[in-house]
Amino acid sequence: MELIDQHTKSIMEGCKIRARSAGLQFGDETLEYIVTNRDLLELSPKMMIPTLYDYWVHDVEVLKEKGKYELYPGNPYETVINTRPAISYYNDNNPDWLNVMIFYHVLGHIDMFQNNVFFRHTWDYDFNGRALSDKRVIARLRSEKGRWVDYIIEFTRGIDNLVGFHKALSRLDQPSGQGFPSKIDYYFDVFLQAQDDFNISRYVAEIDRYNRCRRETPSRCDDAFFAEIELNHPEFQALYQKYRETHTGDHQDLIEFIAAHSEFLNKDENLWMKTVIQVVRQTAIFFQPQIRTKILHEGWASYWHEKLFLQDDRIQGHEVEYARVNAGVTSLPRVGLNPYALGMRLFQYVEEMADKGRYSFRFQQLKDARQRERYDTATGKGYAHIFDIRRNYCDFMFINEFVDQDFVDRHRLFVAGKRLNRSRMTWEYFIQSRDANRYRQMLIDSLYHPPHIEIDRKRTDEGPLVLRHRFEGKPLVTEFIANTMLGIEYLWGRPVILETNEQVPTVPKPEPAPSAVPLGRPSEEPPPPPEQWQRIRYTMRDRKLSREVLSD
Repeated sequence: MELIDQHTKSIMEGCKIRARSAGLQFGDETLEYIVTNRDLLELSPKMMIPTLYDYWVHDVEVLKEKGKYELYPGNPYETVINTRPAISYYNDNNPDWLNVMIFYHVLGHIDMFQNNVFFRHTWDYDFNGRALSDKRVIARLRSEKGRWVDYIIEFTRGIDNLVGFHKALSRLDQPSGQGFPSKIDYYFDVFLQAQDDFNISRYVAEIDRYNRCRRETPSRCDDAFFAEIELNHPEFQALYQKYRETHTGDHQDLIEFIAAHSEFLNKDENLWMKTVIQVVRQTAIFFQPQIRTKILHEGWASYWHEKLFLQDDRIQGHEVEYARVNAGVTSLPRVGLNPYALGMRLFQYVEEMADKGRYSFRFQQLKDARQRERYDTATGKGYAHIFDIRRNYCDFMFINEFVDQDFVDRHRLFVAGKRLNRSRMTWEYFIQSRDANRYRQMLIDSLYHPPHIEIDRKRTDEGPLVLRHRFEGKPLVTEFIANTMLGIEYLWGRPVILETNEQVPTVPKPEPAPSAVPLGRPSEEPPPPPEQWQRIRYTMRDRKLSREVLSD
């Protein structure tokens, strides 16, 4: 793995100038690396973060991916990660024109990383550096504790999808006095006054420096101000995080609750486990927004690589090659979901609709198809509208608000059904619905949505850790329950109870005789029986799992 050469770097810097002139916003510093296929295979299990802590599952994934690559070799065009500065990886055999297209795509990603509010908790530090520090801590603990470190990592990773991501975000905007102070309030009201060399003149000077920063660079004041503080006081961020955790009684999630209240973990000989648990938790929270903005991210990057590259004079002579590559990335499949294609077309559609004033109440009242088609008030607000989406939306909000019937009709989208052709004994796909509501729901169902697990504090205080699954129509994956609860029991040090919903098993009806099906005609799948659910209680005690039906 090595940095790109100066010629390719100059291409990237030229792309930055054009991207900024179009409205994208990102930091000046970026790092671009040339990587081999072996590098990509080893980085992929670590989410492309080279400094992420070592874990045995990563090695298994590397071996698995090497086997896949031998059968189906292929290279991604680029990979970019949300660090400070942003780091991106490229193949070493890309021609210059392709690098121009890829660089625009990467800059779209970086713009999303550094401006979307769902990434706000990642703006104040460099995750690459923090991951390196965490890796060294875990390596030291592994040398002292051996395989027990991997057990703690595995048990914690079993519930790291339950981290309180939205609560962590909400606390960044929480006003002072509602749970804990903001970072600026903490600096002036707590940290600065606790310094040994504290005096009034220094306090006033720091206030003046902050006010001057607010006047001169209001949009980037906090980043610049705290960057200088952390340069002089590297411990500031850690002290602030500790202050937040110790000055609020509302623990964010299951991992943090266990770390705070487990008698087993809080024994002197087990305190090292809490360090490992916090590393896994913070890593999981860091990656949460990337999971929740896949369509938004890839759509935004694809929108900009197409828009900017088509305006770039370096495309001349390479139109055919570009069309082939771009079609491979952004083509809409008839069955399945391509986040690049869907996101890009949705951004283009929203921009056009906003430009024509079609997000007005007056337009929504129109019922005549011809009037709707001709409606255009030329507002010119399309650009501002998509930048507002880029800043404030996630995948669910993006899809739920803007996938409407006009969008579905324009791109001939549909919900696909599946049925068995008994005469040929093959599965066939067919158009089940072109209704926008059903298509939107299909997209929403495909999004990341971890289960909502609540802690019954009252019952937990009386004995075992009691967890309640707030049922939302999707059952837990039963094959994972035993191992996950085994890990929770170990970390908690006492029995664990989980209450959830499971579908009542149904007796399948006998298949019709093949002779009863007309030759050459596919058989329609019979409608599924109505779903019936029952409340189930799982109890993990002394590493043994029991199951009890509570009610239908």
